[in-house]
Parts: sequence; C-alpha cells; structure tokens
Amino acid sequence: MLATPTQTASLVDLFHQGRKLHYDKGEFIIRPGETPPGIFLIEEGLVKSYDITKYGEENLLIIRKVGEVIALTTAITGQERDIIYSAMEPTTVWLITKRKFLNHIQAHPEITLPILDMVTNMYKLHSERILNLEYRSVRERLISFLLNTSERFGDIQQDGSIVIAVPLRQQDIASSINATRETTGRQLAYLERHSFITKQQSFLTLHNVDKLKGYL
Repeated sequence: MLATPTQTASLVDLFHQGRKLHYDKGEFIIRPGETPPGIFLIEEGLVKSYDITKYGEENLLIIRKVGEVIALTTAITGQERDIIYSAMEPTTVWLITKRKFLNHIQAHPEITLPILDMVTNMYKLHSERILNLEYRSVRERLISFLLNTSERFGDIQQDGSIVIAVPLRQQDIASSINATRETTGRQLAYLERHSFITKQQSFLTLHNVDKLKGYL
C-alpha cells in the first residue's frame, strides 16, 4: 500500500464532511439508470455492484466492503455506466459531491495516494475475475471464485476452515463465473458432497483449502 495511515485518515475525514446515509438490506444506493450524486465511502455493511443482462438477470460485478468507495470511477472519468448499487445488509455510507471531492484532491494532492491504493485494488479484483474466466471447466472457475472471495471476505476458523462472511446467492456466483444457475448448482453440490464446502443459508464455508487449490 502506498498511503500512510495519516493520509488514509485524511481521506476519511473528507467524507465525514459530507452526508451520512443509512440503507436497509436490499435498498438501492444507486438505482438503475441513475447518475451517482457523488462518491460514497462505506462505513458499515456490504454493497453489491451489478448490472442487468439482456436476459433480465443480475450480473454481479463486485461486492464492496467497509472502508471502500463506490462511484469513484464515474467521478474521475466522467463516464457513466448502468451499474446498480444496493445494500446486502444494513449499510451506512458517507456521501460527498463530485465537485467537493475533486476540488479537495486538487488542493491536497497527497490525498491521492489512498485513492491510488483503492483504484489499484479495484483493478486487481476485476483482473482476477477476467483471469478466472480463462479456466476451461466450470468447476475450476467456481473453485477459483470461492478461493478469491475467501481471501477478501474469509474468516478463518480454529479447524482451518474458512467462512466466507458475505451472503452469496447462486445467481451471483453463476454470473461471476459465466455459467448457468443450474450448472453452478450442480458444481456446488459436487463440492458439498466431497466435503469441500458446507452451506448455511447463503453463507459458504470452505474446507480442505489446500486440496481445493490443487484443482487449479
């Protein structure tokens, strides 16, 4: 990471000059076709970023967590896309306007380092998704997705298993690995039968992680 803790704290302080907003689970933060009113910093909760395919299905792009921002690319480039943001659980964010954000970083260029860290992280996450799609089989893509997601949201247990601490719908997983829900369901069932994963509602726990990595 390039930014110092002080520089990161300064960026957070900037957002605290804006508006504090609360969203319930499932509530839109940025609606379909809506121009983002500014840039959001997530203080609590999880935010799902997705678009809608021509078949009317949600296509999960990324899940944002505490300390990350949304709508940053639109603010910097001025280019808009039909990306939807919704809360996956009760979520609190800070919102500042694009003008305030850009004016501040022009006046305080040192604050660009934590922003560069964020942009680099976004690039890494999207690159991982593209690389994941190079795997030939759906099972390999699924395992790669689960391992990458566990690195980002994993909670390691005493027995070495890893709980992915974010709810994942079968459709979310399917869209991320470019597979149908039915095929994804069959592969999840295969991993469960072979004790690689366990499911509790929408939460997954990974077991035998080293053996899972051997599939790739």
